[in-house]
Amino acid sequence: MTKTNQAGRIRVVIADDHQLLREGFRTMLRRATDIEIVGEAADGLELIDLVDELHPDVVITDIQMPRQDGIACTRIIQERFPQTGVIALTMFSEDSLVIDMLEAGARGYLVKNAGKQEIIEAIHAVHEHRTYYCRTTSEKLTRLIAASRYLPGRKGRKPVFSERERQIIQLVCEGLSNKEIAARLEISTRTVEGHRENIQLKMEVHNSAGIVVYAIRNGLFKI
Repeated sequence: MTKTNQAGRIRVVIADDHQLLREGFRTMLRRATDIEIVGEAADGLELIDLVDELHPDVVITDIQMPRQDGIACTRIIQERFPQTGVIALTMFSEDSLVIDMLEAGARGYLVKNAGKQEIIEAIHAVHEHRTYYCRTTSEKLTRLIAASRYLPGRKGRKPVFSERERQIIQLVCEGLSNKEIAARLEISTRTVEGHRENIQLKMEVHNSAGIVVYAIRNGLFKI
């Protein structure tokens, strides 16, 4: 494998211990002109080695894998390679593990039977540092977050958000990028970035997924 690719293509690594699933993803994405699968991993340790070698833009990883699970891998990837976006790949029966993946730093998730168009949308969203939650289970995710043990900002006094911060929280939860938020609110991208930093500090989270989880859990956003 090499780090080179055609200009402008989103470089993706797929991790799952089932070869047929990896082959299915490769087949579905073969005709995508701006997405390139540059590597495949069958377990968590192999995934970390590939990310270290290839520095992909996006990783799509199963949650439960041999040798090292997707949750541990996501933590390592976010610590060592924060520009690489992670999408969790899950079965319907693994919904509770999605919360752990979001807490670890994943920017989105898909169920394993997701269609081609949804996979492409998720890759684009996460590559643009936006969140993407599988459409078919978003209501269930909301309930899981509301009932989960993951409570960002639970220590100390509950933070207060300004009206502008609340607007930005809403737009982040809707999946808009910093540039899109700036255009919507008619402010500079730099101003949006400053507000997002303050929001994340108040929430005690580290990325867009953390903002969304916190917002849902604390009634600031409803899917």
